[in-house]
Amino acid sequence: MEYPLVKDLVLIGGGHAHALVARMWAMDPLPGVRLTIVNPDPAAPYTGMLPGLIAGHYHKDDIMIDLVRLARFGKARLILDRVIGIDRDAKHLILQNRASISYDVASIDIGISSDLPNVTGYADFGVAAKPLGNYAAKWHEFVARDLPKPNLVLIGAGIGGVELALASAHRLAGKAAKITLIQRGVEALPNVGRTARAMLLDALRAANITLITDAEPARITADHVILQDGRQLASDFTLAVAGARAQSWLDQTGLKLHEGFVNVSPTLQSSDPAIFAAGDCAHLGFAPRAKAGVYAVRAAPILLHNLRAVLQKQPMRQFAPQRDYLKLISLGARAALADKWGLPLRGAWLWRLKDKIDRDFMAKFVEYPAMTGLTVPKHPVQGLTAAMGDQPLCGGCGAKLGSNDLTHALQSLPKPKRADVLSGRGDDAAILRAENGVQVITTDHLRAFSCDPALMARIAAVHALGDIWAMGAVPQAALAQVTLPAASGKIGREILAEIMAAAAQVFNAAGADIVGGHSTTGSELTIGFTVTGLADRAISKGQAQAGDALILTKPLGSGAIMAAEMAMARVDGMILGHVVAGAMAHMCQGQGAAAALLAPVAHAMTDVTGFGLAGHLLEMLQASKLSAVLHGTDIPIMSGAMAVLGAGYHSSLSPANLAATEGQIIGASPEVLGILNDPQTAGGLLVAVPAQDAPDLVARLRAGGDGAQIIGRLRAGPPLINVV
Repeated sequence: MEYPLVKDLVLIGGGHAHALVARMWAMDPLPGVRLTIVNPDPAAPYTGMLPGLIAGHYHKDDIMIDLVRLARFGKARLILDRVIGIDRDAKHLILQNRASISYDVASIDIGISSDLPNVTGYADFGVAAKPLGNYAAKWHEFVARDLPKPNLVLIGAGIGGVELALASAHRLAGKAAKITLIQRGVEALPNVGRTARAMLLDALRAANITLITDAEPARITADHVILQDGRQLASDFTLAVAGARAQSWLDQTGLKLHEGFVNVSPTLQSSDPAIFAAGDCAHLGFAPRAKAGVYAVRAAPILLHNLRAVLQKQPMRQFAPQRDYLKLISLGARAALADKWGLPLRGAWLWRLKDKIDRDFMAKFVEYPAMTGLTVPKHPVQGLTAAMGDQPLCGGCGAKLGSNDLTHALQSLPKPKRADVLSGRGDDAAILRAENGVQVITTDHLRAFSCDPALMARIAAVHALGDIWAMGAVPQAALAQVTLPAASGKIGREILAEIMAAAAQVFNAAGADIVGGHSTTGSELTIGFTVTGLADRAISKGQAQAGDALILTKPLGSGAIMAAEMAMARVDGMILGHVVAGAMAHMCQGQGAAAALLAPVAHAMTDVTGFGLAGHLLEMLQASKLSAVLHGTDIPIMSGAMAVLGAGYHSSLSPANLAATEGQIIGASPEVLGILNDPQTAGGLLVAVPAQDAPDLVARLRAGGDGAQIIGRLRAGPPLINVV
């Protein structure tokens, strides 16, 4: 039994302090508090390892904190969006792409930007070192161009600029690269000791990096940086590392700011006691310090304590930042320089020390402590171990009953007796006689696999509409059925309001009205919709013809990906958060336009959901008395799906799907068999169309944003799937 939700704690941004807070919170959550993390990206980079990434010592997944895995560990709601304002009177956070959310206590850790908005041409041709996610991607693209004599200009010769210049020189060694470092002031490296500065300047000279001081850029073009004194510097890659700029939306919050940064007290509270701040976006007004990640890391335990304290009305603690800290500065190759209290050291052993410190930090977000769950009893009753399975119970369509069990359960269902009920079970929706054609009706529910009610509502709405679209009908009306988790009246109202607003957006876009529904309280969030649609004729599964081409409008893999997310999977070379975000985007994509294009020419159509492509295709083949040939390499698959399947992660429904299709699929490798039986949530349409029409239809679907693909053809024969 979960505690009822009574308070909302929202972490705005996935910076280092917040990542540590979320991890520590997960180890000892405060009962009754819902933790939410809002960040535009599903992974947050660790800045300490950026120079190593640029130099080629690390892979991208080495330096990324996977917020999706972190949120799953902490049972937190992760919202992939950007906060752009705060309504402090209503205690609402204004989001860029969706409705606002409430907070009781909030904390801001959104980092800074090093861009140069006032420099002409920067927006088109410059790259900012911070936020560094975009920089890492742009750098990868630049290196892949493999220019013979690349020119680089870095604007800003502080510690960060020097580190990145040296890292760039190391990565481009042998390319005759020309690297220029520009400093606005008369002296580079203003925040290091004199001896350390001299050693770093020697390192720049040894790497043939040109340093220009007392200079500022006036204009940036595709291949040059023009300085204010008229000098022109050739540049194929222009990077801004100059200074730090706060995000502009903070100006509108009414919080007390210092040069755009949130001014905080020793308790890390802003001028509004319900709003905290940490990391580079905060100004330590009581003890000003340079922007450095070490302060965010050291502040995290104090921030966690005070967030809990303010929620519990308990005494808070004060943050006392150290006056100086050990600066470990990368030198491009696997060597580093250390500077503290003006006593510099240099050598490969310092790189190894820095590498260990950085990897130890990242290890906190790689291997999470095992959380206690249901275990098999010492002496289980017969069948219990098999019923529990080897995977967590999936949400979404992966939580439904297996095909064989469902068929058996429905065998005793009587045939429709009313003359206006044209068909009942057996197709995607029931068909009713209407005045000018037919009306179809269906219902679908999803057990939540995300703590974000609005996201789940969008996916559940698209999922329920799939049956209407598969029948070739135009959506008409919807009723919601929602099971809410235990919560206070305020939070319960807000959760339901989020669900209904998100669902209304999907149904309205599809041309349907959401007209009401029913709610109840239970142990977990479940969202469902009963939907009706209208059509001149209903498209069934049983009218496919030999020679038809098979079109699939969405890629496969959501079942395996979400199973991996539930298990907080680690797969080498892959950032799970990016894979999950991609799968969520596919699940949120409606199929109304695709259905409208396909319905007029489709002989048969269905949507691919819980029984997987194989199960739903076999339903079509059995109803149409045909066989199918699938081209295995043409089947669209979500990014990362085959990797997680290969690592052993699969939906809890997959074994039932494999059993239901056993002996009916030939020629498939184990990997292809796994993806064919992967249960989909809000999956694509599977359509049988005349072969001559298929290429044009696919081209038009792709032009409209659907990832459609011709995956095979139908032929005479028994209901078998032959994979070639």
